[in-house]
Amino acid sequence: MPQATAGDRAGKPSLLRQMCAVRPVDVAENAGKSRLKQVLGPWALISIGLGATIGTGIFVLTGQVAATQTGPAITLSLLIAAFGSMLAALCYSEFAAFLPVPGSAYRYTYATLGEALAWFIGWNLLLEYAISASTVAVSWSAYVVNLLTDAGIHLPDALVNAPLGLDAHDHLMRTGAFINVPAVLIVLAMTWVLYVGVRESASANTFMVTLKVVIILVVVVAGLKFIQPANFHPYVPPNTGKFGHFGPSGVLQGAGIIFFSYVGFDTASTMALEAKNPQRDLPLGILGALAISAVLYVAMSTVLLGMVPYHQLNVAAPVAVALDAHPQLAWLAWPVKLGVIAGMTSVILTSLLGQPRILLSMADDGLLPNVMAKCHPRYKTPHVSTVITGVFAAAIAGVFPLDVLADLVSIGILLAFGVVCLGVLVLRYTRPDVHRPFRVPAAPVTCILGFLVCCGLTLTLSNGTWNRLLVWTILGMSIYALYGFRNSRLRPK
Repeated sequence: MPQATAGDRAGKPSLLRQMCAVRPVDVAENAGKSRLKQVLGPWALISIGLGATIGTGIFVLTGQVAATQTGPAITLSLLIAAFGSMLAALCYSEFAAFLPVPGSAYRYTYATLGEALAWFIGWNLLLEYAISASTVAVSWSAYVVNLLTDAGIHLPDALVNAPLGLDAHDHLMRTGAFINVPAVLIVLAMTWVLYVGVRESASANTFMVTLKVVIILVVVVAGLKFIQPANFHPYVPPNTGKFGHFGPSGVLQGAGIIFFSYVGFDTASTMALEAKNPQRDLPLGILGALAISAVLYVAMSTVLLGMVPYHQLNVAAPVAVALDAHPQLAWLAWPVKLGVIAGMTSVILTSLLGQPRILLSMADDGLLPNVMAKCHPRYKTPHVSTVITGVFAAAIAGVFPLDVLADLVSIGILLAFGVVCLGVLVLRYTRPDVHRPFRVPAAPVTCILGFLVCCGLTLTLSNGTWNRLLVWTILGMSIYALYGFRNSRLRPK
């Protein structure tokens, strides 16, 4: 892959060559370290990964996907998604260990596959981080409204639901609601927490992660004796005649949708400049978060599907439905709902934590305005990017429903993961001399398989999701053409 050299600039390289120019891995390795506080160790990074991973996927999507796509085979979909995530996580770990800079998949792509594709990945990471926060905020709102209803407090439907929804043909339609106020408020509250400091954010996240892991373990242990083997038959319900509605295609489409549940592990990689020992701690944070979350997901979904028939779980609060089906577990209802709310709060927090650091990295490269790279002189946080991310995520959370957002997040992260897998392989051949504190085992096989699994799962998602991705991509590439390309640090001035 061509690198931008002085000779290239003097010779006015072609447009294609400029778009494919890479930023060498040495250029920004230590750039900006003084701007951010190096306060995070391996357990804090694992906690951040878990905070971004364990949320809507385990508390909402597993039930909804089981009810509409997979049936009891949701566990198989989770394992397929976990396998693809594991391949990507290994590749992320190699990149993060020898290239400890903010930017995640964006930076890794820029160092291997060129600027234009790096922009595409960076733009799609907005789908992972900012819109992931919006997605979880919608679920958070549903649980809070449910809890308030239990307490006798009823909020107007027009203020707790999205004004847009999907019809039977996967087209957006008006619902009659005005705005999802709780979803907006929780995103703005977490944005403020992130504005004032990463140490404070990490401490709050660790508390919430501990609480939700305890809640999950309590539900799993308490629900074991209420499992009915009959609820697992048939394990893969027959297809209804439509692709993705049960049967093998439902399992694959379920894996593509539920992939959203594992996106949080790479949040740890965006914290490179705030890690105490990134070469050692980032791989531990990435792989540790993925392994723990995968075990918890499979355990929780197995218990839920055993407690109630799968078709009863297409609701905003499937865990509550499973507990309500067994009066003996009524004592768990309130603690679980509070734990779920706390757990989702940590996902919103950590999702909003990653995106500003990607915007900072893109601004450092000239692809976004310099204001995005500014850090607060007192709090040492990327405060401008944090505010922009928070306002954007709050607006999306207030307007769109869960199903639209979850599919968009899944397709965005699948593409990013696939490119990271390919990037590791490219860099093995273009820069074999770079010291790699962590190396992907059997790199050619692992990288190619990771690329194929991640990109292959995108093909199972709906046409509507692809259409929305196309619109998002056209918007992003227009911004790149009008601003990013002209102002890139690699362009001749």
